[in-house]
Amino acid sequence: MAAKTIQNPGSEAVRQFSIFADNKVGRLNDIIMMLASHDVHIMSVTSVDTTDNVIIRLIVDYWEQARDFFHEQGFAFSLNEVIVAEINTEQDLKKVTCALVQAEINIHYAYPMLTRPGGKSGLVMRLEDNELAADVLNRNGIRVLNHTDIAR
Repeated sequence: MAAKTIQNPGSEAVRQFSIFADNKVGRLNDIIMMLASHDVHIMSVTSVDTTDNVIIRLIVDYWEQARDFFHEQGFAFSLNEVIVAEINTEQDLKKVTCALVQAEINIHYAYPMLTRPGGKSGLVMRLEDNELAADVLNRNGIRVLNHTDIAR
């Protein structure tokens, strides 16, 4: 069953799937191949495993298609808004973390984008306060990407 925690459903925010699955050989490959067969491209992926389960976090170019697919296939998942900061150099990474710590915004987790149009990098972050974080990052010269920026 899916759980939605989207803060601003009308916005073009980047949405991340957290898929809860059995921790078994080939599970990530199964999901990747199923999405590919539906022409949904993975823009970012990370996983956290335990002995019995795995949480696979994905950002895709067409999240609505992926959501429908996950529902049809019976996957347990949540869908959350995340912040994606554009990173051009290592210096930008330092600017992002420094700006967030100065604003006392906690980073729950972070992972990189695999690819995006234009060849620039992105840092996906799950934060305490997305709106404040976006404002802080923009004021510090860091571009915050929206869904249109990362879609193919």
